[in-house]
Amino acid sequence: MPKATSENCTIEIEWLTIICVNIWHLNWSPYNMRKPKAIAFFLSFVLVSLILPSCHSRYRSTEYSYVIPKQLPDGLPVDAMYNEGMDTGKIVALTKVILKDSFPNIHSMLICRHGKLIYENYFAGEDEIDGGAPVGYVNHTIDDLHDCRSVSKSFTSACIGVAIKQGFIKSIDEPIFPYFKEYAKYFDSAKRKITIRNLLTMTSGLEWDETISYRSSKNTETQMDRSDDPITFILSRKLTSAPGTAWNYSGASAMLLGEIVWKATGERLDKYAEKNLFAPLGIIKYDWRHMLYKQDLPAAAWGLRLRSRDLVKFGLLYMNYGKWGDTQILDCDWVKHSLNAEVSRSTNDITTPPHGYGFQFWTDPLEEHQYKTDVPYAGGNGGQFIYMWRSMDILMVFTGGNYNHYEAKTGPDAAFVNYIMPSVKEMQPYLSK
Repeated sequence: MPKATSENCTIEIEWLTIICVNIWHLNWSPYNMRKPKAIAFFLSFVLVSLILPSCHSRYRSTEYSYVIPKQLPDGLPVDAMYNEGMDTGKIVALTKVILKDSFPNIHSMLICRHGKLIYENYFAGEDEIDGGAPVGYVNHTIDDLHDCRSVSKSFTSACIGVAIKQGFIKSIDEPIFPYFKEYAKYFDSAKRKITIRNLLTMTSGLEWDETISYRSSKNTETQMDRSDDPITFILSRKLTSAPGTAWNYSGASAMLLGEIVWKATGERLDKYAEKNLFAPLGIIKYDWRHMLYKQDLPAAAWGLRLRSRDLVKFGLLYMNYGKWGDTQILDCDWVKHSLNAEVSRSTNDITTPPHGYGFQFWTDPLEEHQYKTDVPYAGGNGGQFIYMWRSMDILMVFTGGNYNHYEAKTGPDAAFVNYIMPSVKEMQPYLSK
């Protein structure tokens, strides 16, 4: 059924009327029932119940005026955009573009500057859960959990960083084999060279292909998700390159990192994150989904669900080099390496930027209007993003429902470059050139 506008609602009501009238005039009753009118009335009632609520729930106004985010007791200070050197008009224009679905199915957009939340909005749209189960058209709100998808990988990386800070893991240059001795039959001499660093930077060398749609059974992560033993599935795969020599996007890396957290600390990834990452950040509401056929195993690569404000907190933790309030949750050096291009995503030479990868974070250069900088980010399927524009002290969070659709012209990237960048007053000299 199409998304509601007044025109679409009119069309649906017209079709509903036509259908009901035709049902009413049908001179038919199953099994020679004597009350066809009652049946017609019942069918008409069912159609009205199904169509009209859907039509109503999908209507939204495209009118918008800027409102300062609410100050809540959640540790996030708020302020007005105009107090932090940003043009309210351009962000209002972007909001209207989203409301018109010209940038379709964005579910939330939040902007921080100088550590303060200066814009916050939530939008209705089609959504999914558990990596693909539709939940229909959802009116997203400030208190709703949302799929993080692969942003979960960045949280898994953070848990490794916390475990190192707490002394559970000695070094990221340790081989992973000691954590998986029960899988010794899958470790030949070459595989025993895989290190935690290789997992963090997705350079393990294990055979893996996520370039295919996640809806396809040929996608390796999809195969892993459907496996009754995901760890065996991963470790039994052959090497296609020597560890540390080639970047290849792989959910297997995050899954193994999550398992290492458990082996090192004695706590499953979700419970360890709850105590040592979420609690210090004041994150009290979350859901970390587990693997379908391995219910004791958190889906480290994609399973986290959080509120958008809590994604902001996580981003600010990295913007502040691992510090939240007076608490140093992550070491400063860990954050620097996490957001740095530790390897290149080039298939030819992983040592050469510009397009890089840190510790489960993406690192891309930004060059617009003769302005050059880098913007590391956490990203997930469907439009889940935490952008860290450090040179302007700006953090942006997006959630969305465009799963398995990658259209840069109408997504968060376009919102960033075409609206948010020009709204920053310090960018005006570059925009006028």
